[in-house]
Amino acid sequence: MERRNFLRNASVIGAGLLLADKVAFAAPPMAFPVVRTPAAKRKFTSQAVENAIAEFKKNVKNEELGWLFENCFPNTLDTTVFHEVKNGVPDTYVITGDIDAMWLRDSSAQVWPYMQFVKQDKPLQDLIAGVINRQTACILKDPYANAFYGDPNKKGEWFSDHTAMQPGVHERKWEIDSICYPIRLAYNYWKISGDTKPFNEDWKKAIAAILKTFKEQQRKSDLGPYKFQRSTPHATDTQPMSGYGYPVKPVGLICSAFRPSDDATVYQFLIPSNFFALVSLREAAEMVKTISKDNTLAAELTALANEVDAALKKYGTFNHAKYGKIYAFETDGYSSFNIMDDSNVPSLLSMPYLNAVKLNDAVYQNTRRFVLSLDNPYFFKGTAAEGIGGPHVGRDMIWPMSITMRGLTSTNDAEIKTCIDQLRKTHGDTGFMHEAFHKDDPKKFTRSWFAWANTLFGEFLWKVYKERPHLLK
Repeated sequence: MERRNFLRNASVIGAGLLLADKVAFAAPPMAFPVVRTPAAKRKFTSQAVENAIAEFKKNVKNEELGWLFENCFPNTLDTTVFHEVKNGVPDTYVITGDIDAMWLRDSSAQVWPYMQFVKQDKPLQDLIAGVINRQTACILKDPYANAFYGDPNKKGEWFSDHTAMQPGVHERKWEIDSICYPIRLAYNYWKISGDTKPFNEDWKKAIAAILKTFKEQQRKSDLGPYKFQRSTPHATDTQPMSGYGYPVKPVGLICSAFRPSDDATVYQFLIPSNFFALVSLREAAEMVKTISKDNTLAAELTALANEVDAALKKYGTFNHAKYGKIYAFETDGYSSFNIMDDSNVPSLLSMPYLNAVKLNDAVYQNTRRFVLSLDNPYFFKGTAAEGIGGPHVGRDMIWPMSITMRGLTSTNDAEIKTCIDQLRKTHGDTGFMHEAFHKDDPKKFTRSWFAWANTLFGEFLWKVYKERPHLLK
């Protein structure tokens, strides 16, 4: 890779990005300068993760990929976790990066790639148990909120929001996936570690609160207790119709006022999130039945899962003139559909990654061809890369997360290799992934410190290293 001169007097901040004065190095610059947070300033160090980094760098001869893996894979641990033990119980607060708040979605996804190492690293296992404990407390505070503060008494900064805000809540955008991700994390933590300590009576209460929330947002008899409006010039930051959103027909699907991108839905039956809810309800039912010995709650969770499943089969697809039967992105139950895909997860592209559909599912494969084409209004193709964006950051802005997810859900060597190469070439000389970059210029990017994108990229590289090492030569 052709590198630019890096500047001296640089200091490492946040994700490790360089700040500097305007004086260039007199000596030849390092090809790949140290941008990772120094060891003494890291929030948490996992020996198992450090061993993985050392193994990757030793065996992958592409120096740039080794450098990127070392920077990105541990970024969540290096910079965003605040772990402690309170009254003998682990507690972990996880910020997203450049925003000092804990999203239920992001915090789950940020530590997810480390799950595979917990049996080798007890402190890492305790850290993830702490995330589960913290998420339980957040859900019990407000299952409709998507993001929380570390300080339970801190007041939200969104003074223009018209909704029932409590202290400790950063933002109250109702998103189905916000309460699915903690179940995914908990279920897989249990399956891998065998530890049941986080799944106490409070955790069971949180599962019951999730079930109640999902049922309310089926909107069978009334609109439910949740509404949200924000005084803003951005339509994607608020909901119409007094904050309840456009009408839906009660068909068994669950309403989501907002998408995983934190953008407002158009039609509130968000299909990829309903698929995620289906998976989560069944996982929660298994846990409640096995760990909590509560057959009644388990049966209620299973019944709702079956209802959502039937509704998805009836209302979740669209017959596209070019691609055949595909999964819709959104619908209202009145035969109106929003045919697109967004970059954040859950997306239509990511559904096999979340175990929501099989990778070889014919409808998914049709959908995949659609979302990775210019017929998807948010698929952008430029001179630097091609990938999915979304309304959140605007036209021509590709999310690295979408390229990573394309690779994670592919079985085609050439496609996986292309995804790796595009990500390698679009970090904008920073050594880190970003929220989004311009399709023609990777140096035009948003969010210099976005830990989920970094760690997910590391997860992708590690998966390829373990399963298809020939692609990293």
